Amino acid sequence: MKQIEVQIMGQSYLLACPPGGETALLDAVGKVDTAMCRIRDAGKVKARDRIAVLASLNLAFELSQRESELLAQTSFANSEPAPLGDMGAAVQASVNDPAAQNRAEELIRRLDQTLGSDGQLI
Repeated sequence: MKQIEVQIMGQSYLLACPPGGETALLDAVGKVDTAMCRIRDAGKVKARDRIAVLASLNLAFELSQRESELLAQTSFANSEPAPLGDMGAAVQASVNDPAAQNRAEELIRRLDQTLGSDGQLI
């Protein structure tokens, strides 16, 4: 396992990286750094740990949205959805389940309310 030193929000981290995974790891580091710096630069949140939590929630939400969009496109293009594995099945179930959508929206509302003036999830 190779180790790569990276910078996230001005702090150095030594990360383990599988052979051939350097490009993907550096891409992920870039996305995390950008997300965290955006939140920090907005000036509402100061604590590094809270910035990291907000950034990870925002990135996870964006990924979920993209998966939902991809699933919708796949379902529209094919009469049967392509197999997407466990995560894809969960996304497909939530897209087709209004109760799951309502729970997700309620969770986001509660997170926003709890975060208050620190910043909004989305």
